[in-house]
Amino acid sequence: MLGFDGAFLGRIDQQDKDTRAAEKTMEMVWEGSDSLGQAADLFTGILPNVYWPPATFCFDLLCGEQPIMDDPRLSDYNVDERVDTFIQVVQNQTKMYATNNLVITMGNDFNYQQANVWFKNMDKLFKYVNARQANGSNINLFYSTPSCYLKALNQANVSWPVKNDDFLPYASGAHTYWTGFFSSRPAFKRMEREASSFLAQCKQIDALAGLGPQDQHEVAQLREAVGVAQHHDAITGTERQHVADDYARQLAEGIGECQDVVADGINKLSKVSSPIQYQFCDLLNISQCHVTENLGQTTIVLWNSLSRTVNHYVRLPVKDGDYSVTGAGNSDVPVQITPLPKELLTIPGRISAATHELTFRAKLPPVGFATYLIKKVSKSRPKKYNRGRVLQRTARSDYLQNEDVVVQNEFLSLAFDQATGALKSLTNLESKDSIAISQSFGYYIGSVGDNSKEELRAAGAYISRPNCSDGCWKELKSNGSYEVVKGALGQEVRQYINPWISQVIRLHTTSKHVNFEWQVGPIPIGDDVGKEIISRFSTSMKTGEEFWTDSNGRQNIRRVRNFRSTFKINITEPVASNYYPVVDRLFVRDNGQKTQLTILTDRAQGGASLNEGQVELMVHRRLLVDDWLGVSEPLNEVGLGQGLVIRGTHRLILAKIDKSAARYRALSQASYWHPTILFTAVTTQESRLEALKQSSYTGIADALPDNVNLLSIEQWKGSSLLVRLEHMFDINEDPLLSQPITVDLQHVFHDFDILAIREMTLDGNIALTDVNKLTWQKRASNAPRRKVFVSVANTTVTLSPMEIRTFQIEIKQ
Repeated sequence: MLGFDGAFLGRIDQQDKDTRAAEKTMEMVWEGSDSLGQAADLFTGILPNVYWPPATFCFDLLCGEQPIMDDPRLSDYNVDERVDTFIQVVQNQTKMYATNNLVITMGNDFNYQQANVWFKNMDKLFKYVNARQANGSNINLFYSTPSCYLKALNQANVSWPVKNDDFLPYASGAHTYWTGFFSSRPAFKRMEREASSFLAQCKQIDALAGLGPQDQHEVAQLREAVGVAQHHDAITGTERQHVADDYARQLAEGIGECQDVVADGINKLSKVSSPIQYQFCDLLNISQCHVTENLGQTTIVLWNSLSRTVNHYVRLPVKDGDYSVTGAGNSDVPVQITPLPKELLTIPGRISAATHELTFRAKLPPVGFATYLIKKVSKSRPKKYNRGRVLQRTARSDYLQNEDVVVQNEFLSLAFDQATGALKSLTNLESKDSIAISQSFGYYIGSVGDNSKEELRAAGAYISRPNCSDGCWKELKSNGSYEVVKGALGQEVRQYINPWISQVIRLHTTSKHVNFEWQVGPIPIGDDVGKEIISRFSTSMKTGEEFWTDSNGRQNIRRVRNFRSTFKINITEPVASNYYPVVDRLFVRDNGQKTQLTILTDRAQGGASLNEGQVELMVHRRLLVDDWLGVSEPLNEVGLGQGLVIRGTHRLILAKIDKSAARYRALSQASYWHPTILFTAVTTQESRLEALKQSSYTGIADALPDNVNLLSIEQWKGSSLLVRLEHMFDINEDPLLSQPITVDLQHVFHDFDILAIREMTLDGNIALTDVNKLTWQKRASNAPRRKVFVSVANTTVTLSPMEIRTFQIEIKQ
């Protein structure tokens, strides 16, 4: 998709690397996708020494190693020894690779601060090593580039091995599994995801409204901040605290700039006579919004960036009272008013007068907006102003009858233990499938040590290493206090586990999934013990040793507990070695019952299935020692003078295997691309009429098919737009939705007159017709290799499973 000819990796699992070195399979063709076939093939090489120079050949000021001294009159002359040592390095490396072309990396982090020192010594090294050719040496050193090296390998007439899984998890030693960073700095991971989603919406509105240069500058600020946040020490959470703070500052400033763009775009698309002063509420995740807390009348605009109609439950913080919501055509919209969970009211940093939550269901057009009017009404409390009924049970009181608590709608039913409020079972009422299920919180104790050897490796920002000397898993027992809330638009069970963990298990009236909204922190460290907090789901499903995680929200990768497909693994860390990155989802299957349990995350997290029928996700980490891999400080995040409180959501789906993909693909998109909400206070009848002048808008003619997503649209060069369309499904994932699909761009973008279309690489930098990738001879592969559609007939585009196609579209001004 990007036109790359190859990639080189510095780090893979040490056991995998040892096996490959012995078998001379350090270089291979990586078959990245069964759906995309040859288009996704990527030649991949494993570098011999991460990206570092050979031992004793670092010539940087930071290294302190011996330079090459070539004056024979001096006592420190060392050319012969240096050349002999380097030739031995080359000969050893030759044993690991399949051709006589070798790459030797010469550099490291923070190196080349005085580049002349490096190049002076490398020039000497080249001179004296190559001089040995006169005595029969076949080693020829020269400066080169990855592209030149790839070309030499391509011309070597070798059949390369293939790989079709990934390289995770990565361990650099027996007790050094780099699986902690899957979950480190969970607040920033969530912020980055929110910023990425908002950037896409900002670019979308900017393009559809055709805004000017000033708005383009503001879009660029968030684009650059999100780009910086993709740095490998940013999104992973392996940066120091002051650097993390700076990343967050850049994102916050970029979001603020794009909020101005969104407001400008909505005003233009609404065709109002004078601009409306929109406001945003950035702290809705802690139920804080200065607009809704003090409203008399408020108009809200919800922008839906998805290319299909969305029914979205809007939840807004308000003061106690009764409220009405008015939608399109002056229609009354049912609402539910519910007291906020008590643990939320006291969250550190929350400054809010809101004590309740207003919920209503909004219907939003594809790639467009809908407008709703919220008004505080009299205390008459007619039936349509529904108030959620709260039932309680604590260790000291019992307002619930002595039977299971059931929360259900027409699609799902959940049963909770009456005595403890713990989840007991989940039933899909459509398929009649039912499982026993429990959900609990616990923690792993982070190992401590001085990192002087593998056995003393500490857990830190990079490394997860549970101390299993007294059992790995430490369950946090609930104190038995919980509440049940039942209303017209949803039901929920609020579990108060302990003073620093609580959870709301919520089921909306029309939802086919269950929300687990957890609040964790501050993690206590008064016992001088660092902890990794886990949410674990245990079920009666017969899942064997298999589970699946996603690859950046797109494909699914099969995982097998305590197993690697390319090497025989020696398990030295039973927990960390089975943890994988979960960017979007993790699921298990019961093939006998043909059922699948899928859990979607709201940020990148580490996840695993350590026992049959069980899955777990790491939601928070607080550790007291450093793992000595570059951060140089413990992962001990604080805010407002105490440890961070993290709020998040896991979304759970129980369905038949063949129905699951359609459910989780749609839910994943609706969660990631959730609507942006703009607020404006209504002070006069005129302002009310102006705000409702155009109550809805859509930027496309019709909703796109269920397996197609408008991944992005943005203003590009001159009078052009850059448009990306995505086929959301993998091959064989769904009987109907995994088929190729055709759309007409001119019909979709009915407001634009398309003059020309040119297909580009994914980044939009190169025309696809100008890409000529190297082709590679491969050893036999078990994976079927497919070709994808590449034609553009006028404005009609065909998408194959998992395909993203990028187009530069010239439009008439």
